[in-house]
Amino acid sequence: MTESAGVLDFERARRAADERDLVVAAVSGSVPAFEQLYRMHVSRVYGLCLRMTREHSTAEDCTQETFIQAWRALPAFQGRSGFSTWLHRIAVNSVLARGRKRQETLGGESSVEDVVAATADTGVEDPGASRDLEEAIGRLPPGARHVLVLSGIYGYSHEETADMLGIAVGTCKAQLHRARQLLTARLYREEASA
Repeated sequence: MTESAGVLDFERARRAADERDLVVAAVSGSVPAFEQLYRMHVSRVYGLCLRMTREHSTAEDCTQETFIQAWRALPAFQGRSGFSTWLHRIAVNSVLARGRKRQETLGGESSVEDVVAATADTGVEDPGASRDLEEAIGRLPPGARHVLVLSGIYGYSHEETADMLGIAVGTCKAQLHRARQLLTARLYREEASA
């Protein structure tokens, strides 16, 4: 092990210990400790919400809702999972609840054809934007996008991702495979047309 790797391992361990101390203090009702946890995690929670919703204002609302719910549920946090995993689960639930409310407002679920049409190429040629991986991910159907974000980007296992989304593990694996196929096809098609 090199000296720099040892320093990095020590730094990670120190941050983890600091986080555990903050969680214990926040569970006991310490607002300053929770504010520190908020500062430590807000950017990743916002990133997760943004990737899932594709809308800045909705992601901001879901991020705020996540931390409000986390504060309320903090006394029940038992530490069986990492604090960030627990927060991400709350964020995913917030995003999914927002999506359900939106579907109810719009009058039901979209058909497969509607989802395909909404994610199809618009015909506008913008090589910079079309090659942008974030945009390509954003154009995936919601189920495939959610699984790709949680499993492929944030590194959660199929079991954890399926549990967060309330789907079967097999469905999670199929959605991840579908997302990868759609991304590969779209990026290959855009590269070939460039």
